[in-house]
Amino acid sequence: MLVRIAFEVLVPREEGMSEIMERVCAAIAVAEDLAPAEVSITVVDEDTIQKYNNTYRMIDAPTDVLSFSLLETTEGEAEFEAIDERQMLGDLIICWERVERQALEYGHSVERELAFLTAHGMFHLLGYDHQTADEEATMMRMQEEILAALRFTR
Repeated sequence: MLVRIAFEVLVPREEGMSEIMERVCAAIAVAEDLAPAEVSITVVDEDTIQKYNNTYRMIDAPTDVLSFSLLETTEGEAEFEAIDERQMLGDLIICWERVERQALEYGHSVERELAFLTAHGMFHLLGYDHQTADEEATMMRMQEEILAALRFTR
């Protein structure tokens, strides 16, 4: 799993944060039995994520993570098309200020919150959603299994 990470804001412990996101993506790739794949993750501030949210979702407010999947879907199933032996899954945009704020709100570490948002975004890239209670339960279970395996507990 190749993960390209760009930081558009000053983030303390930048190297450690990159490693967390890479580990989460790699664990999901193994769990989902993905062929060689690539994902791009950009960490931004609230103003930037609000602009993306407004442009692409018509919601003029900041959010914690946005996922832009490059996978084609047919009847709810993701189809993988390899390009140069590596499938580009899509882009994740994570808001650093939300990572910090939500970690405080939920009473866990910044590292755990970053891992959670990375997992949440990755599962969206793979076609999972939480529009119904059953979908949400499935997605939450999968996220928690990955986080527990990587020891990112509350």
